[in-house]
Amino acid sequence: MLNVSHLLADVASFGDRLRYTPRSVGQRHGTHDGAGPVVVWNITRTCNLRCLHCYASSENKKYDGELTTEEALAVIDDLAAARVPVILFSGGEPFVRPDILDLARYAVEKGIHVTFSTNGTLIDEQLAKAIKAIGVGYVGISLDGIGDVHDRFRRKKGAFDAALRGIRNCLNHGVKVGLRFTINRHNVDQLEAIFNLIEEEGIQRACFYHLVYTGRASAGDDITPEETRAVLDSLFARVEDFARRGIQKEILTVDNHADGVYLYLRMKEKDPAKAEAIYEKLRYAGGNRSGMAIANIDHRGFVHPDQFTPYVTVGNVRETPFSVLWRDNPHPMLEKLRNRKPLLTGRCARCRFLDICNGNFRARAMAVHGDFWAEDPACFLTDEEILEGRQEN
Repeated sequence: MLNVSHLLADVASFGDRLRYTPRSVGQRHGTHDGAGPVVVWNITRTCNLRCLHCYASSENKKYDGELTTEEALAVIDDLAAARVPVILFSGGEPFVRPDILDLARYAVEKGIHVTFSTNGTLIDEQLAKAIKAIGVGYVGISLDGIGDVHDRFRRKKGAFDAALRGIRNCLNHGVKVGLRFTINRHNVDQLEAIFNLIEEEGIQRACFYHLVYTGRASAGDDITPEETRAVLDSLFARVEDFARRGIQKEILTVDNHADGVYLYLRMKEKDPAKAEAIYEKLRYAGGNRSGMAIANIDHRGFVHPDQFTPYVTVGNVRETPFSVLWRDNPHPMLEKLRNRKPLLTGRCARCRFLDICNGNFRARAMAVHGDFWAEDPACFLTDEEILEGRQEN
């Protein structure tokens, strides 16, 4: 996750303290001393929609094996004891679970920062008030285009209007809300309209996700490297425009750590001193931290390095506490992810920016190459950019 607004315009957010603060020398988990990872918890796989690019391949049906309320509360106790800073409740659609507010309230009471990832269609006035009352830190609502474009992704007429109502309900009741947009070849032309919507609606935050080839998403749905660079150029320009006009927005890109390198190289041409400051923050962040500072718990309690690698399972919280699986007795795959550099092959192994990218996303490498440690096919940097001089800073 790259907070472009923070790096370009010094806009601060809660997550920046986790991403861009130096960690202790020798820390192997990608977190601060004594702290656990950010946990993305797919609390249910059930969803009221059936999105074209859903990484969980969710549908509107009941899935067997979901953690019960009592089991989920016990997991929250363990996550609090492990000093997990953030739980991101996701799905499926988290708000289809009848106990979701009880779980969120309990986590907040335990001192954990709680956020939601939702399609937004179920957030009416009453739910927005309840979210605010609990003290949830942030609600991310997915929009992948305007009007019919979004509806086609959601496979449901009226999904855009319902999601926009959810955003407005959150804003009207003082809930910090953000838009989540997954960039792909079917909606890349919607970027300008999405930025206009952010400004017109007073949306405080927007995360622009690169496609990860898991579930119903495939490499064939992705955009080209040239299109990716054009998207980022446009996004950086909008962030700088917001800053010039004194408009406070948090604009982030997610799931492609080549973005940070591209921002650094672009800024190096314009403002070398600022570029060096950006580089240092990127070095602190450390690039991809799946299995390090990011963890996933799925609806059945299985633990994965992130939500995009369901085929890599390191245990189940029904059998072993998360804290033990993650820290006390880590699975060999977690050890490999925490010391992945010698295992990487292809362009990743030769890249001079490995310290600030950390090999990007293993799920895309696996999807395209059938090799977990191969180069990430979504890296849009040229060979000249990643190999020139073989030394940087």
